[in-house]
Amino acid sequence: MLATVTPSPPPAPIAQRQRAIGEVLLAVENISLRFGGVRALSNVSFDIRKGEIRAIIGPNGAGKSSMLNVINGFYHPQEGRILWKGRARSRMRPHEAAKGGIARTFQNIALFKGMTTLDNIMTGRILKMRASFIEQALYVGRGRSEELRERDFVERIIDFLEIAHIRHTPVGKLPYGLQKRVELARALAMEPELLLLDEPMAGMNLEEKEDMCRFILDVNEEFGTTVALIEHDMSVVMDISDRVVVLDYGKLLADGTPDQVRDDPAVIAAYLGVAHG
Repeated sequence: MLATVTPSPPPAPIAQRQRAIGEVLLAVENISLRFGGVRALSNVSFDIRKGEIRAIIGPNGAGKSSMLNVINGFYHPQEGRILWKGRARSRMRPHEAAKGGIARTFQNIALFKGMTTLDNIMTGRILKMRASFIEQALYVGRGRSEELRERDFVERIIDFLEIAHIRHTPVGKLPYGLQKRVELARALAMEPELLLLDEPMAGMNLEEKEDMCRFILDVNEEFGTTVALIEHDMSVVMDISDRVVVLDYGKLLADGTPDQVRDDPAVIAAYLGVAHG
């Protein structure tokens, strides 16, 4: 369960932070994904270790979001396999991946714009509820006890992400940066072991990016949540990531520490030397 956490100071550089990196949590083995004649991924292999922050970078169209879609079961590759906790995963769907401990945010915000912040985050607890539809509708028995318990859990997430002031605000009325934070909150409500973040800082100003970096690091350190994120801001990638995997035209270009990737001539040529919007 989430503990109450007081606001943290700005994150220290990654080298100054104590990391608790464990065994391989998820392994991607020789994944190939095609859409008709278009090859989105080609023989890609890498792993994500328990407790780390793993960045996935590359030029636009490199296959980064496709890879996250494969990991959470939205896409099914024609070749290769995914190993989750050492076991080959069956052809599962996103809700099955969610039950298994994998949560996801999206490049384009996927919230219920007419619902409040609180109600949006509560949807992340649905998989944890066991009451029948009648019990929930009539607010009796397990329906009442579960509602109170799950709402208490969600309130702790709201406090952790410092969004109590927008608890009852419809998310469609919130600025973009706060909507991104609400989407992160909904993913955290699922209590994931692996959190997949698709460009969590896209479109944010510098202050919003600093806040999001702090929250991602705190989630990783306080709760031990493993994080895999796609991000174009290389200063963010270099500051918070333990390891970086680089994709280019659907192929694995490099894999290593931030320093190793930053100094790789192939990466410089394919990505770091190219301007991206």
